[in-house]
Amino acid sequence: MKVGRLAHPAEEVAPQLLGALLTCETSEGTVSVVVTETEAYSGTADPASHAYRGRTPRNAVMFGPPGHLYVYRSHGLHWCANVVTGTDGIASAVLIRAGRVVEGEELARRRRGEKVEDRRLARGPGNFCQALGITAEHNGADLLAGTSVVLSEGEPVPTALIQAGPRVGVSKAHDWQHRFYLAGDPTVSAYRLSPRAERSAGA
Repeated sequence: MKVGRLAHPAEEVAPQLLGALLTCETSEGTVSVVVTETEAYSGTADPASHAYRGRTPRNAVMFGPPGHLYVYRSHGLHWCANVVTGTDGIASAVLIRAGRVVEGEELARRRRGEKVEDRRLARGPGNFCQALGITAEHNGADLLAGTSVVLSEGEPVPTALIQAGPRVGVSKAHDWQHRFYLAGDPTVSAYRLSPRAERSAGA
């Protein structure tokens, strides 16, 4: 994949990453996943973004050049992977929410559990990272340099299959149509509001 494809705002890049291939090589082996669901986060302009209040040691990678991996811990439990987009110095990133394992299924299953269904192996951002073996050590990795984590072109996705909707599980700007997914794909995560968003919406 060319860096030029990523040098645009997150909400433009997010649908273009559907169908892309993310591969992670560790000492255990290699797992490759086709991306089926993404979410865009627009930095300091986005109340739901980690970078909304500016640069910190935690979110510094988001402000770096496009094509790098921003990894963070969610609720102290799960690692989540984001592709940095846009312009160097301006925070912008796309969260990878879900995908379909196409290589290393046996290894992904060992990491996720023997009884986990195929469609759920990399469904949800935490499960996606667990299946691939992505952890904090991959934060800042250059996805285009051919190192341990690589983002590459996949099969073209028909535009008709790409749908947009509100983001999942965030309490701020939850109604922004910045989640993109492949219609009808069983690996796409189920939509849900965060409890705080439900209360603010009067649900």
